[in-house]
Amino acid sequence: MIDGLGMTSSWPHRAALFWTVAYGGFGLVCALTDTPVFAGGDHRAPAGLDWSVVAIAALAAAALRSRRRALLWTACALSAISAFGLLMNVITLVFEQRVDDPVAAANEAFAALGVVLLAVTARSGRPSGRSVCPPAPSPAPRSARWAAYAGALAFVPYALMKTTWAVGGTFAGTSGAEMRAIAERNGASGLWLTLESWGIDATALLAALGIFLIFGLVRPWGQVFPRWTLVLRGRRVPRWLPLTPALLGAATLAPYGVAGVGYAALATAGAVTIPRGDFHTSADALLVSWIGLSAFGVYGIALTVAARSYWLRTRPTCA
Repeated sequence: MIDGLGMTSSWPHRAALFWTVAYGGFGLVCALTDTPVFAGGDHRAPAGLDWSVVAIAALAAAALRSRRRALLWTACALSAISAFGLLMNVITLVFEQRVDDPVAAANEAFAALGVVLLAVTARSGRPSGRSVCPPAPSPAPRSARWAAYAGALAFVPYALMKTTWAVGGTFAGTSGAEMRAIAERNGASGLWLTLESWGIDATALLAALGIFLIFGLVRPWGQVFPRWTLVLRGRRVPRWLPLTPALLGAATLAPYGVAGVGYAALATAGAVTIPRGDFHTSADALLVSWIGLSAFGVYGIALTVAARSYWLRTRPTCA
């Protein structure tokens, strides 16, 4: 039978229905046991907000039941908001083999899965022609390319700061040895400390990968595997391969960086006091915050622009 999205019941639709039951059940259990599912740093949101997880799952179930694409995209957007912070937890898990809050991390992973399933379900009902033709590789418009350059340049001061500490130098009144001791005290993994001993900061390495990603989104070589991939060279890059980390990074870094820059601006104006944390003075902490948060904010916005351009330029055409 054809559903309201113009398609037969498909595996994304069935998987999304299963997800609504699982995610709603997860939120209900957490709400009834007063276990907060939302956390930010050392702070946890009230357990009463857990009911929003149940509400998102219920909305998604209603959208899937009614086959209304607008409701599906609404539930998808709300799930994306609930998944905020997943990127930070993934980075922490990779380099430290732990997460700050397992329940919050589980909620973010659940929500991110829902984003994928709901988006695929919403798009699966689009009509298509007899054949689908991938477009020829093309560069992004000049505005998107300049945004990518700005995003890459924003990470340069951040990478230099972190590399200075990794090689044993001093920045913002804090030496590399002090930063290593802080990392050990905070439970840094052996992988993290090994990279530091080689003069490589893990976050600076991630910044380099981020720059590679954003350039791939705006240049033609980001749509075709290059020669050094050997067997894959010349083949088209699946759209989801660069878009998945791009969308995840943009959804996390853009709001985090923009909000953080706003807070740093208030601290600079004296409206709020920024805690010194592991640094010697609040001024040192503020300087480091400006460098890090500005990098995240500018790069996050640039990544959003580049991802949108890549999405539009790689849309298949129907023949």
